Amino acid sequence: MADARRALGEFLRAHRELLRPEDVGLPAGSRRRTPGLRREEVAAVAGVGVAWYTWLEQGRVTASRQVLEAVARVLRLDRDALRHVLTLSGLAAPTPATPMDPALLAAARTLLDGLPTSPALLLDDHFDMLAWNDAYRAVWGDPAALPLPRRNLMWVMAADPHARAVLHDWQPLAMTVFQQFRGQASVTDARTSEVYALLERDRPDLTHWWQCPSVATLTMREAAVETPSGPVTLLFSLVRPVDDPRALVLLQTPATPADHDRMREITAACA
Repeated sequence: MADARRALGEFLRAHRELLRPEDVGLPAGSRRRTPGLRREEVAAVAGVGVAWYTWLEQGRVTASRQVLEAVARVLRLDRDALRHVLTLSGLAAPTPATPMDPALLAAARTLLDGLPTSPALLLDDHFDMLAWNDAYRAVWGDPAALPLPRRNLMWVMAADPHARAVLHDWQPLAMTVFQQFRGQASVTDARTSEVYALLERDRPDLTHWWQCPSVATLTMREAAVETPSGPVTLLFSLVRPVDDPRALVLLQTPATPADHDRMREITAACA
């Protein structure tokens, strides 16, 4: 719990430093030695004590949902960032600690195999890859060839040379995948720490990513990928099965009939 409180404090401080007094209706005042709002300004606008808010950023106290929502409004946090704050505070619904039901995995594999022209991937809450279909292998390579600790979507997007070569505009999608991962992964979980350690080791040049406080949801978006048969435009979307809140299906649907035909061709060639 101490690690989560510390992470919460760092998250709030990072967002406080992004704001100016005029962003929250305060006068700009004199020149500041440090960027962003002062702690006493956040406390005043949120209606809490300065000492208490300082302790909150230092990870020394816990807060109610009402107080955290007030602080989030002052810091202009969006819905995804507020959800992350509540998760770090222990106020979001906990996820089960047990392994995923084998029946869910079997059903998901059947679902993925029923999408012959759409690359599809089943992920858990750490973004570890649990199942994939032939269309996914045809575009992105076979996850089974990766060492198990690196069989993770975040690692693939950041550190796999093949993924970077395939994806035409790599950075925006990779960053959004990381923001989604950061928003839902538990900071006190051993596997989360392992994934971060692998990213630091394998992509030290992206340390500024791993230290970035932003979170987001991967909403539907188009991205172009390069295939042996030429470029294909895919519509990326996340679907959460109702059977287990930790499960995510990443779907990549061909955007046009021509893209469907090209995916059918390359999937058949890799079968």
